[in-house]
Amino acid sequence: MKLTRSEEQLMEIIWRHETAFLKDILTDYPDPKPAGTTIVTLLKRMQEKGFVTYTIFGNSRQYSTLINKSDYFSKQVNGIIKNFFNNSSMQFASFFTASTNLTPDELKDLKNIIDLEIKRREK
Repeated sequence: MKLTRSEEQLMEIIWRHETAFLKDILTDYPDPKPAGTTIVTLLKRMQEKGFVTYTIFGNSRQYSTLINKSDYFSKQVNGIIKNFFNNSSMQFASFFTASTNLTPDELKDLKNIIDLEIKRREK
């Protein structure tokens, strides 16, 4: 399941905190800040989707994520590869390296990352 752009922005804040009360979330939101009721509505939708949960402390709810950022990002990238690149990581890599504004140094760094991953997987 996918989050909307607003939900992803809210998840970013919760991921940074690991757990957060509404006041923490409001403090971290960039200006213009949404109304607290808007954030509560987003949190409820995200809970229904299985992305966040909460623990009650008195009259307050402390929110935490049910999915870590890396897992969510990986699932989204794999969905892009499946939907836009015929499920081909090679097509995606070719598009990514040719269609982005990576400098030669950044491409070398990317190559080094790939080389290290190859060595790790060969072990």
